[in-house]
Order: sequence, then C-alpha cells, then structure tokens
Amino acid sequence: MDRATGRPGYRVEILPGADALPREEWERLAPADDPMWSRGVFTALEHSSVGPDGYACLVVRRDGETVAALPLCLFRGLRLDDVVGPRERRLLAPVRALAPRLLRVPMLICGHLLGQGHVLAPGPLDDRAARLLVRGVLGFARREGLGTVVLKDFAAADLTPLRPALTRAGFFLAPGLPDTELRLGHASFEDWVAALPAKPRRNVRSKLRKFHARPGLRVEVLDDFAHLLPEVLALYRQVMARADQTLDVLDHDFLAALHAAREPRRRLVACFEEDRLVAFLLCLFRGSGAVGARIGLDYRLAHDARLYHVVHYEAIRLAIESGCAHIRFAQTAYEPKRELGCSLVEQRHAMTHVRPLNRAVLRQVLPRALAASVADALRPHRTPDADRARTAHPHGER
Repeated sequence: MDRATGRPGYRVEILPGADALPREEWERLAPADDPMWSRGVFTALEHSSVGPDGYACLVVRRDGETVAALPLCLFRGLRLDDVVGPRERRLLAPVRALAPRLLRVPMLICGHLLGQGHVLAPGPLDDRAARLLVRGVLGFARREGLGTVVLKDFAAADLTPLRPALTRAGFFLAPGLPDTELRLGHASFEDWVAALPAKPRRNVRSKLRKFHARPGLRVEVLDDFAHLLPEVLALYRQVMARADQTLDVLDHDFLAALHAAREPRRRLVACFEEDRLVAFLLCLFRGSGAVGARIGLDYRLAHDARLYHVVHYEAIRLAIESGCAHIRFAQTAYEPKRELGCSLVEQRHAMTHVRPLNRAVLRQVLPRALAASVADALRPHRTPDADRARTAHPHGER
C-alpha cells in the first residue's frame, strides 16, 4: 500500500523466464483448461532452440502479490519471410536476394509462441495494472533494442482489459489466424459421429474404412514415447517443410523436455505401418481442455491411408474418454476441421513500434496484409485436386 495516497502499491519486475516464477504462482494465474499454458510447456521452450534468442517474464505485483504475468520471447533478427504467407513471401523474394538483412526484424513477442495469447492473471486487470504492464513491456523492448512489439494471438476477451492502455501507448490491432475448437459433451466417440450432419458422418466412416482396409496399419495411444522421438521429429519435419510459416519449429530438446515434464498430461496418438511410425498427433491435457498440439505425417501414404483424418479422429475419441469439454487443434487446415464441427475462435495481434515513424508505417501496412493472409487461409477450395493436395499436404499444419 502506498502510504502517501492509500492506494495499492504496484511494481513491475522482469524475470529471466517462466522458471523464475514459483510454480504455485503460475498455477494460480494460468488458465485452468488450456494445456498449452501448463508450466511444463514453457519450461520445455526455454530449454530448447525453437526460435527465440531469449526469454523473459514480466510480472506486475500489488503489495507484494503477483497479479499478472506475461511471458516474453526475444527475437534479435526475426526473418520476415519465415513468418508471412506464400503470397507475401513471393513479394519479398527480391529483397531476400538483394538485401537479406532488411528482412531481419528485432521483435518482442508477448504471450505464447505456440498457443493463444493471455496475460496470466486471476481476473481482469484494473486500469493501473494494465498501464504498468504495457509500460513495462515497452520499456523492456527499448532496453533490449527490440523495435517491434507484438501481443500475439489474443482473443477479444483477453485484449479488452488492456485496450485503453494499449491505445494510449500507440498499439494497433491486426487480425491473426483463428484458432479451431471442437466442443464435446458426447458419451462416446460413436455418439459424436452419430451426431454429425449426414455428409461429415459419412466421410468419417468412409475414411476410417479406408484406413482399416490397408494391411499393416494400426493406431495406438502412447503415454511413453521417448523411444519414438527421432521418428516423431522426422515426420514433423516433413510437415514443416510444407508449412507456410516457420516461426516456431520444434526440436528434439523441446519434445524430450515436454515428455519428461510433470505436466501437462501428454499422450501420443501414433499410427504405425507394421513397426514403423507413419503419423502422429501430440495431444496435451489440462483440466477439462485438450489440444492436438503438433502433427507429423509420412506423405508417402498420408492421402491414400487418410492419416491426417485418422489421427484427429483418435484425438477426439481420447478427449471424450478423458472427460474433456473441448479440444483445440492448430490454426490451419480449416476445411477438414470445420467438417469435424470445429468453431473458429477469432484472434488478434496488438502491435506497435517503439519509434513513431516506423509505427506509422506498420499501422498502414500490416493490418491490411494480415487481413488478406487470414482471408486466403479461410477461403474454401472446392476442386477435387485441391482437396487431395490439401489432405496430402495440410496447408501450414504444424
């Protein structure tokens, strides 16, 4: 308490990473039903080489109690052509050829590199705490020489308490790719299939028949898959080689650390051809929520065996059997997920630059470019060849 004014005493601290926030505080602040916000995911990130050059965690304390925490990822030279869509990448190709250094942008990403953005807090922040948090983020960015600042992939409800403070500080909003969420509540996988509309129901049953008709294929759900990590990583790399964006390419250290973590609960939906792994979907669980976090496919048989669909069906079965209220999947390959009944969860970025001129340029360019990229990702492609190509090479699926 500030003795002079009688108001609560606030202060901002920068911690060296999520590990520096005591576990009990993390658990008190983090979303109870979002597995991506389990402390083990952040610990795994900080012990890997996924992409950032460094990590930090900004905390706001009121009279000594932590009331907010915001993880930070430091990129000293983020390559723009690694994080934009294919159309923008083509436009940037001449710049990359002639002056590649121009495409490297010092950037501070706030929130979650791999999932939906949140400020960790027990409830909505009051205006003073929000102002201190935003001011702390910008001060840290300036000290670290990171001009561009992005609160990445925040849902509207999470941005609302911050909007006045963000607006005063010069932030502007730009659309992000929506998340995909399937609401559950069925007694069994068979009940879920029966509740689908006629065409999606027929498609599920047809794809499962085609998978089971191929000799030597089977699906297993594994708690312990440490021995499979080299194969998991090889299949994941096949998918990432076809991805539109490569901001966050997972590595062996991340997967090994996540496998060894106490939480979140993790299971591997694994497809085998005889004894060889040909597809997987890494599923994470926390409270009543599940996430199909990352996928790997052997493209030699992915289309004909319907591997992409089968691992998602098995993840849904697993989430239902685990009593989950919902399961989320990646921000890409929207058509097959809509057919499963997934809804789209709108997400936005709050962005700025610490220099006013650069900020004015970004404000004019980025919202329009990102809106076009989102529209392109959501645009249906209905030709048989496009459907086949997207099933075999899920667009940007990670």
